[in-house]
Amino acid sequence: MDKVSLKIVIAGRTYPLTIKGEEEMAIREAADRINTNIQKLQGTYAVKDMQDLLAMTALQMAVQLKNTAEATPSVQPQFDEDIQKIIYKIDAQL
Repeated sequence: MDKVSLKIVIAGRTYPLTIKGEEEMAIREAADRINTNIQKLQGTYAVKDMQDLLAMTALQMAVQLKNTAEATPSVQPQFDEDIQKIIYKIDAQL
């Protein structure tokens, strides 16, 4: 199990992480998805506060996750576990 150190930028803040090598692509894609959603929200609404944009992004992603879980319930437990690991690693860096 190779460990990889990387820096992920989310909403303009850098988060240094140490992760399993096989998680790298998923984490990079998740960060890209979050940043893309923030940019869309900034263009759609007159919201400047990054915390508000992150909260709105989290809400949208949670709804999407719920809809995905209902469509493919067998994938949900592993997906939840992966997301929890990412959240824990980011939270540990704060």
